[in-house]
Amino acid sequence: MIDPNTNEAPQAGGRKPTHIAYWIKDRENQKGDWHPIGVGWTHGDGKGLTLSLDLQPRDGRITVRLLEERPSEPEQGG
Repeated sequence: MIDPNTNEAPQAGGRKPTHIAYWIKDRENQKGDWHPIGVGWTHGDGKGLTLSLDLQPRDGRITVRLLEERPSEPEQGG
């Protein structure tokens, strides 16, 4: 899981993750709550990701962002 103080994630096979996965729980008449739930690594050909999730939510949605990006607002749509 991402260390919130350093924004660092565990390494897999000597490689740092390139993406972070968030579970977004939408709230009625409010912005959604973003919760980090895992990390991802870009495939060598750049056409996909391998995800390692600590949580698999039953509701809400999962958004995957570049690791260095910090979400400022929930994304619109799904």
